[in-house]
Amino acid sequence: MLVRLVLQTVISLAVQGAILFLAADNWAWQQGWAWIGEVGALSAAISVWLYLNDEALLKARLSSPFQRNQRPADLAIIIATVVVYGAWIALMGLDAQRFFWSSAPLWAQIVGALLVGLGMILVWETFRSNTFATTQVRVQTERQQIVIDTGPYRYVRHPMYAGALLYLAGSPLVVGSLWGLAGSAVVMLCVAVRLLGEEKVLRADLPGYEAYAKATPWRIIPGVW
Repeated sequence: MLVRLVLQTVISLAVQGAILFLAADNWAWQQGWAWIGEVGALSAAISVWLYLNDEALLKARLSSPFQRNQRPADLAIIIATVVVYGAWIALMGLDAQRFFWSSAPLWAQIVGALLVGLGMILVWETFRSNTFATTQVRVQTERQQIVIDTGPYRYVRHPMYAGALLYLAGSPLVVGSLWGLAGSAVVMLCVAVRLLGEEKVLRADLPGYEAYAKATPWRIIPGVW
């Protein structure tokens, strides 16, 4: 499992980096390397924590998000999200370096790095609280899944997606791509569609989730949605 973890992490970063720098046409782009470095370091730290503290969750997250009897709508949104995410990374490279459509001052880049960090920390807090936070949209009856209402789940029903929102908002700022923020909105729209599908499954199949949803009305942003 450790070998698979390292391989998946390295391959994911390599693919994202290749898309970014090929689009940018500048392999010496400092902001691009700063983003890849921050995401890589934080991802590695979270992975090590999972390996040391929750091997069951790590094993589940290393498995494929595709399932044998997967709902066609969920399969479609996963594929769409992967495509849109890759296009978003390419857009940031094209904008910030190849064509210089926009730029961001240093203070905005620092704010972006902080948002990315906060987003990744929120994902880690999600893992700390919820050992059932896998990539598949299903109730894990084989692991006796229960409703989680502790940690960040006290405030929103989907804290991992809240972390993704911070990550998507901060990343374009780190690399200096304001057009990347528009791409972030499209990626987040895909994430929101999957969130709604996930909630439908949880409401139908996870005992106690309906009551939890009534007690915790906000999905990812308290007071907004």
